[in-house]
Amino acid sequence: MKVIKDSVHDHIQVDGVARDLLDTPALQRLRNIRQLGTVSLVYPSANHTRFEHSLGVYHLACEGLEHLNVEGRQAERVHAAALLHDVGHGPFSHNIESLTHRRTGRYHDEVHGLLAEGSVGDVLRDHDLEPAAVADLVAGEGRFGQLVSGELDVDRMDYLVRDAHHTGVPYGTIDHGRLVRELTFADGELVLDEGNVQTAESLLVARALMNPTVYSHSVARISKAMLRRAAERLLESPDADVDAETLQWMDDHDLIAALRSCDATSDFSRRLDHRDLFKRAVWAELDDVPGGIIEADHGAIREFEREISARADVDRSRVILDVPSRPSMTESTTRVMVNGEIRPLGQQSPLVEALRAAQYSQWRLGVYSPPDLRDRVGRAAVEVLGLDIDGALVSEVRDGLDATLDQFVE
Repeated sequence: MKVIKDSVHDHIQVDGVARDLLDTPALQRLRNIRQLGTVSLVYPSANHTRFEHSLGVYHLACEGLEHLNVEGRQAERVHAAALLHDVGHGPFSHNIESLTHRRTGRYHDEVHGLLAEGSVGDVLRDHDLEPAAVADLVAGEGRFGQLVSGELDVDRMDYLVRDAHHTGVPYGTIDHGRLVRELTFADGELVLDEGNVQTAESLLVARALMNPTVYSHSVARISKAMLRRAAERLLESPDADVDAETLQWMDDHDLIAALRSCDATSDFSRRLDHRDLFKRAVWAELDDVPGGIIEADHGAIREFEREISARADVDRSRVILDVPSRPSMTESTTRVMVNGEIRPLGQQSPLVEALRAAQYSQWRLGVYSPPDLRDRVGRAAVEVLGLDIDGALVSEVRDGLDATLDQFVE
């Protein structure tokens, strides 16, 4: 047995298949991938890694299985899946996943091939575990896959607490101990036992509050968008000799080095290195944006960027259009036991509709450009995109939000 000191869970005991997986290259690679990508440009202490998070998920999975009285080979499968659930992540975590998925068709949790090969596959088979069965758990399949990837998964419990701890933002602090202790199975579904509606609500509230202050903070979104654009240019550059498969298996340091050494991406790299970021030329609410833009695919968004840059008479590389997906709240489907009946939290809790309304009010379309160009780009973007705001309001809203959000950082 190995005991590891963790900043969130104190001491984590690692044994069995997890102990043997710990030093495999696939897992050790996660030491060099930040959990929150570019969020450290907002919260300087947010430098924790996917490796730390994976240990935390494993720890909570062990506690959950112990509470559920699951032992033996089934427990070992879940232990392995919890520890390995993030080995498919590319550099900077989710930041460039949409880019690599468009070119490879693979998301980070599609790890069947990865777990079957190399030292990870060898370790799993040495412990009489079928790699495909472990990969299915990572994808959230089956009864115990819900514990690794689902509405009540230990992944979410760990990252909320860990991200809150390392950013210093208290909103993600949840009673993960109680959440784990109150898990039970009913009709094959993982649910929270009787008397835990408020426990489920706490998970929902934590995610809803962490989203605008951390995950979708304007500076984090701008830096993510710049990193995605730089990575896209890297793939398009004949001088870089980097394809999507290669990019997918880089770590953060590999990608930074590649961006610095490529002429096509050197300006983006310099800006990210020096925190010389683009600024918001437009920051538009959901109701002000035509539906066709919200549903636009990547090709359409790039065409909008070309039109905006042409109308503003600026270089195309100086305009980034950032369109988030429509607000969603998967946590509202969390299942709770109420009077012996399984109910989705959205049906039971009046908080859900209020939080859903808050999500809609927080949604923003962003158009980003260098500071000296943002007024020109902002006016052009309003015209090209047909936004229901005028050019004067663009700067006014943007500057007002800048002042509001400054209270959270630096």
